[in-house]
Amino acid sequence: MEHSNFTEYTINMYFDKTNNLKCLIPRERLEVRDGEVNKAITRRTWFIDIIASKFKHISGLRGCISLQLFVNNQSELIFGIEVNPRFSGGFPLSYLAGGNFPKWIIQEYILGKTEILYHEDWEENLVMLRYDDEILIRDFKPDNQIKFNGNKSEKITIDKKLL
Repeated sequence: MEHSNFTEYTINMYFDKTNNLKCLIPRERLEVRDGEVNKAITRRTWFIDIIASKFKHISGLRGCISLQLFVNNQSELIFGIEVNPRFSGGFPLSYLAGGNFPKWIIQEYILGKTEILYHEDWEENLVMLRYDDEILIRDFKPDNQIKFNGNKSEKITIDKKLL
């Protein structure tokens, strides 16, 4: 498959305790790095109703489901490539667009609410941009070196005088 002929989407879906689809928010993956989305936009795609009808009720699906698709730009064929039972890496975009999946999970599983209404009132064309950040140390002197704790790889100690 030539990737330039396809548009890649991730669809975050929420299923209630009775396996009914309550929300789906498609995100076009505009830029991907190492498998993680760097830039994405929420889209009310031409195929949203098709996906909603196909996934309306699926036994066993509960909570957050992440569906990844490639859509052929010429033929409009849809190729599903992954279905994951988890919050996707780009979920913050769906959440900020109005898909409050954590709230619905709390309502259903902790507060005992028995009905979550179907939610399609989410913001279209909301863009998320991710970025890396750096720490720069000005006027660095070798005698004030940054010290790394060799005993635990997850713990880094930086001399605050350098910051």
